[in-house]
Amino acid sequence: MRSKYLILASALILAVALSACGTAAGQTRSLSVSGTGTVSLAPDIAYINIGVHTENPDIAQAVSSNNSLAQAVVTALQNNGVDAKDIQTSNFSVYSTQSYDKLTGQSTGSTFAVDNTVYVTVRDLGKLAGLLDTAIKAGANNINSVSFDLSDKTAGMQQARQKAMDDAGSLAAELAKSAGLSLGGIQNLSYSESGPVYYAYAMGGGGSSAPSASVAAPINPGQIQLTATVSVTYEVK
Repeated sequence: MRSKYLILASALILAVALSACGTAAGQTRSLSVSGTGTVSLAPDIAYINIGVHTENPDIAQAVSSNNSLAQAVVTALQNNGVDAKDIQTSNFSVYSTQSYDKLTGQSTGSTFAVDNTVYVTVRDLGKLAGLLDTAIKAGANNINSVSFDLSDKTAGMQQARQKAMDDAGSLAAELAKSAGLSLGGIQNLSYSESGPVYYAYAMGGGGSSAPSASVAAPINPGQIQLTATVSVTYEVK
């Protein structure tokens, strides 16, 4: 009787082992990797925030002076090739500040400040430095920043994505070979992309105190980097 139990137990163990082997054999093994592709291109467009700041104890005078200078800046930009549609008001504000006597600390009255800022798109980078100089001479005294970009990123992003896929494929092949495996088809794929804008800063004073002659600001566009990242899961055998 005991021998029969031993034979039955051995048969059950063998059946379980075969079942486990069948399940493992049916599973698909996979390898997940990430790839990155970067393309560097020269920018072809720039954006500038150009502003006029004025102050006066009389609010009407502060606004009137600012209006005259701001209009002069806009006119000067248009006369130098900037299309009207590429000049957009981004800020107009009027506010007061208190002035104090340095010795007594007593208030000496209010001063009204006016800011008028326009957002300018420059489509010819060869004119950028000259336009900044023109704006300053016309009365701009607050140039916050110059930012660069690409007007069309389509071709650049296609290159970046292809580089990312090549990078992922190369890494997957290397890892599979090291593990004694071979790559199969792609099971899953996702990607993300980014195209940062690089900045060059310029500040200037304008209005009646601006010099009659000046040297154009040295503005260097540099390059824009477009980056794509892919996550790929391959079947391995």
